[in-house]
Amino acid sequence: MQEYLDFAIEIAKYAGIVIKDNFLNDSNSIEYKIDRTPVTIADKKINSYLIEKVKEKYKEHSVDGEEEKYLSNSKYVWVCDPIDGTSMYTRGIMVSVFSLALVFDGVPIVGVVYDPYLDKMYTAIKGNGAYCNDKKIHVNSKKYGELGLSIDWCMWNKAKYDTIKLAEILRENCKLCQLGSTAHAAMLVAEGKISGEIFPGTDHGHCDIAASKLIVEEAGGKVTDFFGNDQRYDQGINGAILTNGIIHDDIIKINKRIYKKSVN
Repeated sequence: MQEYLDFAIEIAKYAGIVIKDNFLNDSNSIEYKIDRTPVTIADKKINSYLIEKVKEKYKEHSVDGEEEKYLSNSKYVWVCDPIDGTSMYTRGIMVSVFSLALVFDGVPIVGVVYDPYLDKMYTAIKGNGAYCNDKKIHVNSKKYGELGLSIDWCMWNKAKYDTIKLAEILRENCKLCQLGSTAHAAMLVAEGKISGEIFPGTDHGHCDIAASKLIVEEAGGKVTDFFGNDQRYDQGINGAILTNGIIHDDIIKINKRIYKKSVN
C-alpha cells in the first residue's frame, strides 16, 4: 500500500507544478464542458500524465479522471480530479487542489489531496490514519448548533440536489461558507478547521470525493451519500456528506425530510 501512496504523491507533486505554472497564465486556455463547467489545459495535462504513468507502472489498473479515462477490466481504479475548484482557478483564486485516490472494488484504499499554493500534502492509507505533511490530523468534536460550528456547502445549476433549502435550515445552527473547492473543504474537515462539507453531486462526483472520503474517515470523520448510505467510488455517486461524524446524523435527517421523493 505504501508503494501506491508513494506513486500518488509523485503524481500530486507533478500536478502541483503544472497548477502553479499555469496559474494566471494566458496560455492556459479555458473551454467549457457540456455541463457548463470550465476545463483548462492544466486539467487535461495532469489527467493525461496520470494515465501515462499508470500505463507504465500499473498497466492492468484503470484510470477514471474527470477529464480523461483509461479503462481496463480491473478492480483497481485510480480516480482523479486534476484540479478541484477549476472555476476559482480560472479567476486567480488560490483554493484549488489536486485529488487522487486508488479505489479497489469501489472502496478508496489510498488517497492524496494536494494544495500546491501552501504545499500541503494530505494523505491516507486505509486503516492507517490521515496526515498532512506527515503530521497526523483529526476532525473536530463540534456538535450541531454549537458555537463556532462551520459547514461548507456547494450549489450550482447542474447539481443533483438543490441545496438552497438545506442551507436555509443549516444557517440557523451554524456558519455556512463556500470555499469553491469540495476537496479542499473536505481537507479542512479532516484537519478539524470546519465540521462538514455538503456536496450535492455531479456526473463525475466520485472524482471529486474518492480521496476525500478516505482522508476524512481516516481522520475520524464520516462520509456517506446524501442520505447516509455507503456507496462505491469507482462510478457516479449520489452526492456526498462529509463531516466530523458528530453532526452527520443531524444533516442526514434534514436531507431526508427535504428530499423525500429522492429517498423513496
